[in-house]
Amino acid sequence: MTSTPSASSAMRRIALACALLVLAIAGVSAFLRLSKVGLGCEPWPQCYGHELRTLQRGGAVDDAAVQAVAVARLAHRILASTALLLVIMLALGAITSRPVRRGRTALALSLLAIALFLAGLGWFTAGSRLPAVALGNLLGGFAMLVLSWRLAAREVPVPAQRRACAGWAAAALAVLVLQVALGGLLSASHSTFSCSDTAQCMRQAALDGWHWQLLDPWREPLFEAATTLPINPQGALVNLLHRACALVVVLAVLPAAWLARRHGESRAAAALLLLLVLQLALGTWLAGSGATVPAAVAHNLLAALTVATLARLV
Repeated sequence: MTSTPSASSAMRRIALACALLVLAIAGVSAFLRLSKVGLGCEPWPQCYGHELRTLQRGGAVDDAAVQAVAVARLAHRILASTALLLVIMLALGAITSRPVRRGRTALALSLLAIALFLAGLGWFTAGSRLPAVALGNLLGGFAMLVLSWRLAAREVPVPAQRRACAGWAAAALAVLVLQVALGGLLSASHSTFSCSDTAQCMRQAALDGWHWQLLDPWREPLFEAATTLPINPQGALVNLLHRACALVVVLAVLPAAWLARRHGESRAAAALLLLLVLQLALGTWLAGSGATVPAAVAHNLLAALTVATLARLV
């Protein structure tokens, strides 16, 4: 297939549709993950972590009876299947276009590889209770968003004077991805309520001996017998690191936004600042008394939008 302006425009539109679908999938996935954890369940807080505790005791859990979860699962399957079809179209379009654009072809094939990996992960790890599976889905979804968002952008050479901006945006993106991973581990390991503030997190982490094994995503969390919070006090270390990394994210994103504005990316700079303010406000509320599923889903989506914005600056 010969590459023409109209064909390139069509592929960018497909990539944009794919990015929007992946963003929707990220929201639905967050809802399913957080509902499975027990965030915002009733009666609170006795129900928090109820599903995992029941499974660990040899019981059976049927969450398909919950209408919202059942609808979300169906929506997730439909959205994921549609996104996979779009990804296949992007990959085929990239490898059949002439002349071959190596950069876009590499992006499209990487997108297809991640989509197939996530499909296989969902198929072979259905019902898994390991945080590593949740992390794989979370980070894989964010990677798909970045790649599809990059494919939706026009191909323009990066001027030499913008390389500092691109470099700083890449550094901020790396820090933000680490923060996303810590946030995913925090929720998947039922560590959200391991401690109530930074001082308590430090005391509990010190009491646990600062063991880095507590961050092992292949380690299934074990709960105390008590039915009141905190359910998993050994999650204090990941809770503390998530709080600390939030400060590092701020210190990385602010210069990236300043450099973006300086080099003519005013919209991206304004978006980064707005997303950062909203994330900090929502994160502070979640750490306090606002731990509800809608707020946590919004927290995930804001992170996804921030990742996508930084990726366009790289």
